[in-house]
Amino acid sequence: MTRLLPRALMAPAVALLLCWMLVPLLMTISFSFINYNLMQPGEHPFIGWANYAFFITDPDFLPAVWNTLTLLASVVLTTLVLGVLIALLVNEPFAGRGIVRVLLISPFFVMPTVNALLWKHMMMNPIYGVLANLCKAFGLQPVDWLTDLPLLSIITMVSWQWLPFACLIFMTSLQSLDREQMEAARMDGANVLQRFYHLTLPHLARPMAVVVMIEMIFLLSVFAEIAVTTAGGPGNESTNLTYLIYRQSLMNFDVGVASAGALFAVVLANIVAIFLVRIVGKSLD
Repeated sequence: MTRLLPRALMAPAVALLLCWMLVPLLMTISFSFINYNLMQPGEHPFIGWANYAFFITDPDFLPAVWNTLTLLASVVLTTLVLGVLIALLVNEPFAGRGIVRVLLISPFFVMPTVNALLWKHMMMNPIYGVLANLCKAFGLQPVDWLTDLPLLSIITMVSWQWLPFACLIFMTSLQSLDREQMEAARMDGANVLQRFYHLTLPHLARPMAVVVMIEMIFLLSVFAEIAVTTAGGPGNESTNLTYLIYRQSLMNFDVGVASAGALFAVVLANIVAIFLVRIVGKSLD
């Protein structure tokens, strides 16, 4: 009886969690096999795999997959490299280090929509933006970032928001680095690069694996920055899978096709998650 009591107390929470997860998933699966368009009320006949075929053969599908993977890889690589470099800089003692650390992690608490608006109007506006004024100061022609380089603009926005997360993880990890070992290596003649490659980098291997895993899971669903700035354009140059699904569901009102796309995104996310779990597992071993 005493063994069953803890399980009985946990059963309502577990059942609620399963319902919260399974009911939307089962509804999405059912919608993906029927003709369900909000602009066509009435019966919703079973059409099999037609929604999946329509979504995969959409001309924007392959560009959306490519943009999603490009955004994913670019942001992760940028935050890893810059995160390690900035963490090493602020790890050394200097006046005002505490204030600098607080300022470094502040962008992570900015909402994605606000982040997109800041970059769209304050930084990347081709007339009065900060980047435009810098170009004019050096005698260069201002760049219309959101029109000429839309995907790079999205990558920049998302990287700016996720860079503080990587910095925070790496700064915390560097606090546990063995100072005596570093000092011994320095006295034995190891230069800065040798100490970084043989001591610092192996020490940061686990935090780097964790940063990659968490960022890749969240970056698969980037939406606000695209919706607020480029709306997936020009054309499909900045459309990712999340925005493509949104366009099918709330702009074309096709719930069936959007559900098929959502399930494809779930499969892609699980493939990425399995790949990441193996990488993190090897790193932790």
